[in-house]
Amino acid sequence: MASLRADGIERKNVTRRKPNHAYGRRMAFPWIIDFVGVAGALLTTLCWLPQVLKTVREKETRALSLPATSAFTLGILLWLIYGIAIGDWPLIGSNAATLALMAPILAMKLRYG
Repeated sequence: MASLRADGIERKNVTRRKPNHAYGRRMAFPWIIDFVGVAGALLTTLCWLPQVLKTVREKETRALSLPATSAFTLGILLWLIYGIAIGDWPLIGSNAATLALMAPILAMKLRYG
């Protein structure tokens, strides 16, 4: 369906994306889902903090697998790009933070082997 602009030019109606909360209408307590998501994002992001601190302090990366570290870092980068594309701020924030923790680990693995 099209509409006319003030200058008489026809344009197609643009549908705006709705927030990523499709569960909101069906659940009595949608904040529970948000809480679970935030808790999961915090745990999976912050779990890398001890590894970063240990790797930077000891400059020892022999125990880390290069293919696994590379694949995980690339996966996080792709999730970040996806989050940006759909405008999902929790997805963007958690993956940006995880990428910030994984980048030094991967860099040190490439440098020190």
